[in-house]
Amino acid sequence: MIAILLSSIVAVVVAGGLTPPLIRRLAQRGIGQQIREDGPKRHIVKAGTPTMGGIALVIAVIVGYAVAHAHLGVNVSVEGLLVLGVIVMTGLVGFIDDYSKIKNRRNLGLTKSVKLAGQFAVALAFAVGVRLFTHHSTAITLVRISALHIQLGSIGWVIFAVLVVVGSSNAVNLTDGLDGLATGSSIFAFGVLGLLGYWQFRHPSVYGVSHSLDLALIAASMTGALTAFLWYNAPPAGIFMGDTGSLAIGAGLGALCLMMNLDLLLPILGGLFVIETISVIAQVFSFRVFHRRVLKMAPIHHHFELLGWPETTVLIRFWILAGIFTALGVGIFYADFISLGTVLK
Repeated sequence: MIAILLSSIVAVVVAGGLTPPLIRRLAQRGIGQQIREDGPKRHIVKAGTPTMGGIALVIAVIVGYAVAHAHLGVNVSVEGLLVLGVIVMTGLVGFIDDYSKIKNRRNLGLTKSVKLAGQFAVALAFAVGVRLFTHHSTAITLVRISALHIQLGSIGWVIFAVLVVVGSSNAVNLTDGLDGLATGSSIFAFGVLGLLGYWQFRHPSVYGVSHSLDLALIAASMTGALTAFLWYNAPPAGIFMGDTGSLAIGAGLGALCLMMNLDLLLPILGGLFVIETISVIAQVFSFRVFHRRVLKMAPIHHHFELLGWPETTVLIRFWILAGIFTALGVGIFYADFISLGTVLK
């Protein structure tokens, strides 16, 4: 538990210390957010707000994780390094996309195909690395291998893992459309993963995830980094995380759940991200097939803005939804544990 707390505290300090000078540096160089031309008009005032704050997030996660290991002697796992690699490399894809937007002075960065290709390449490298260098199961599960699970085999699991990492990465990216929305919602998810990772560590005979403490350190570091970043990202935002942050956060969330055998619990823990993604899919499908929009604008948070809800109202209510989903995920996890009749330690 001390290692988890240390990684989180260090990440808070690093992200909190890096973000203000990053804001000043980005502002001096004129590196600001480009706003969607078809978005809510109230967002026009946000044009030029420093972006690419995800740089501070990624650095804080790495430092928090490293310091906890250096000072407390926790064993570094291949699984943990692979998850960190996903976070860093997907963040790099997002950085290139953000930089392209700034260079072109438009809200258009990399083409969709190039951006997706980069995400798929990182996800594939992660999935293949897991199969080559770890003994991770090829089954997908809800909370543990010995309970509900579906055996996929090596190739099937690699395909599944790639889709999970890319899907979760884009889901968080779609959610990152209001000040603090993706940041605050992600705090719930990673905070819970830190808790569940520690629970798995305390009950190895039940969950069989030998590297769970190492993964919990990453979740705790991400929670701390996001918490500090939210201080500056809360409305009115002084900085945006950009794709540098949102793609890295989403990919890290998916990779952690895969490594912790929480594959089927991911859509519940990240329920808000699922809703945002479904809203975009539904909008595109309806417009192309029926030539009608089901929402005033997608993702769904913009729909409620156009209905007249103030941005902070949308933000807080969506945070509440994110909290409810993560609480539901914890409830399912704990209910399964209680069903075993295991004595709490």
